[in-house]
Amino acid sequence: MEVTSEMIDRLAVLAKLKFSEEEKKELNADLERMIEFVEKLKEVDTTGIEPLLHITDAVNVLREDEVKQTITRQEALLNAPLTDGSFIKVPKVIKKETE
Repeated sequence: MEVTSEMIDRLAVLAKLKFSEEEKKELNADLERMIEFVEKLKEVDTTGIEPLLHITDAVNVLREDEVKQTITRQEALLNAPLTDGSFIKVPKVIKKETE
């Protein structure tokens, strides 16, 4: 597979990125090395080898969920910089768009 400037431009559009000409040259070289590596991997004989789903045979050991009291609401609010008495107040981070 050949990496072309059109391919890099298309990838930039899809990723919503902008590259200078120098960055495009570097990206072209990086992509070509990646593709060469994948092509080299295709040469490896994997006959009879099961696909690897996990690196080890270890299985997650999960604890049982137990409902228990940790701290009270008042204790949780003690370290909050700003509260309304029941909840922690934080700055607004989502702006409502108007039509």
